[in-house]
Amino acid sequence: MRIPVVQHSSRRRSARRRRVLWGGGELLVTVGLVLALLVVHQLWWTNREARRGAERKVEALEREWGDGNSGAGGGDSGTSVPTASPSPYRSSGSGSGRNRQQAATARQSSPTWSQAYAILTIPRLGLRVPVAEGVSKQNVLNKGYVGHYRGSQQPGQAGNFALAGHRNTHGEPFRYINRLRAKDVVEVETSSATYTYVVDKTLPQTSARDSGVIRRVPRSTVEPRYGYSEPGYYITLTTCTPEFTSRYRLVVWGKLVSMRPR
Repeated sequence: MRIPVVQHSSRRRSARRRRVLWGGGELLVTVGLVLALLVVHQLWWTNREARRGAERKVEALEREWGDGNSGAGGGDSGTSVPTASPSPYRSSGSGSGRNRQQAATARQSSPTWSQAYAILTIPRLGLRVPVAEGVSKQNVLNKGYVGHYRGSQQPGQAGNFALAGHRNTHGEPFRYINRLRAKDVVEVETSSATYTYVVDKTLPQTSARDSGVIRRVPRSTVEPRYGYSEPGYYITLTTCTPEFTSRYRLVVWGKLVSMRPR
């Protein structure tokens, strides 16, 4: 009867294979945990921290302006704004409406880079966030703020007040702007006035390089049937689409309808 002989080299190869398999399994588990932590960090932690920071900044702006109760609600005491009119605000009787508008505009100062200087309120979305100058990810958007495109007009000015915000992570203030419909209210508060816009048009998807949507008279260069052909008083909200990508842009436009000076 022959007794099988197991060579030591075969045993060593088997042991090495087991160690490799075990080590590979441990590596996969570790990678999976790291990825899970990254997802939690991006989808939960960055949102939590950015939203808290944005809320604190809104409160700080309200204290600075000395009116903690200003904001959504609109009211009908503002001065009417005919969008295509050469004069931004219709005068009321003795011209007091125009004087109030001129005083409010005069008090507007040019914000410095990354400075939070206004508050954006969208009642349908329950949104109330700071607006800061510029669209820097690190200094503006990743803080949960909405960023003002440098070079576009300021609130209440003739032209296009153009804004950008994250759709996912870092507070994601513009996650649900696709839910906005015509005649929804969008308010912008500054230290001098509250400007009320109403949603007018939506461009569901365009190229990330479509600069036409934020021009003084906004019109898509990719989808020319979307946009405007006449000067007016516009607001533009832009964000990434589809969700969790940055390949395309979603655009919502509105028109200025009233101004309430502080």
